[in-house]
Amino acid sequence: MATMTLTYIYADSTAVLGPLATFAEPHAYDLCEFHARKLTVPNGWNVLKEEISSAGSGPTDDDLMAIADAVREAAASLPEVNEDRTQRMHQSAQIGARRGHLRAVPN
Repeated sequence: MATMTLTYIYADSTAVLGPLATFAEPHAYDLCEFHARKLTVPNGWNVLKEEISSAGSGPTDDDLMAIADAVREAAASLPEVNEDRTQRMHQSAQIGARRGHLRAVPN
């Protein structure tokens, strides 16, 4: 699994090994920890390595709460579902009818 991103800066003859990139770039390569440790560069090139701590990786609690709030807000702004359609959906679920790739199984 990729843990770091290798980026070449050809104009400066430098390879930068840092945190996993959040977007794709033409001269960036995602590396696993094993290959990041084994990295070698051409003679005359510099390597800049930024150590990654696992403690600071991933979304924070604030990030997750912001996503949850955005989902709740988007769901609240959806138009109300027709009552008759809702009843038909419940009836078909009760008899084990198949809808798309999902299926309701009766008790």
